[in-house]
Amino acid sequence: MANPQMKNVAALLLFLNFCMYVIILGIGGWAVNRAIDHGFIIGPDFNLPAHFSPIFFPMGNAATGFFVTFALLAAVAGVASAIAGINHVRSWTASSLPSAASVAGIAWTLTLLAMGFACKEIDLEVRNARLRTMEAFTIILTVTQLLYIAAIHGSA
Repeated sequence: MANPQMKNVAALLLFLNFCMYVIILGIGGWAVNRAIDHGFIIGPDFNLPAHFSPIFFPMGNAATGFFVTFALLAAVAGVASAIAGINHVRSWTASSLPSAASVAGIAWTLTLLAMGFACKEIDLEVRNARLRTMEAFTIILTVTQLLYIAAIHGSA
């Protein structure tokens, strides 16, 4: 684990990924708040709508609820990956690699899943600028998280 260039690359990717995951958390939190505030109102005197979905979002399209849900899960795992990654970049030893790599791998697979829903949402077209931003960050994070994993493994 003595390659200082890979350590610098990993640290840069770690910081970039952390910032983008936090942005996804912010936009995703806004989307969930809006869905809660403007979603279906169901009470004792109301019947369920014909096409009721528990993942209903008043903006976007049919894939929005799934995309936002999995993007939030991926972002939480990505922030956890950044925390483990900070510890690994600080020590840069073989004993700190497994925890950083495993959490980064989980974050990447969740980000890859969210990217799939982002692609479906793009295919269905109707969405606002915030959702488009969240889609772009998710697609970019799929690549940069994989590059981060390669950087921490490439230093061995």
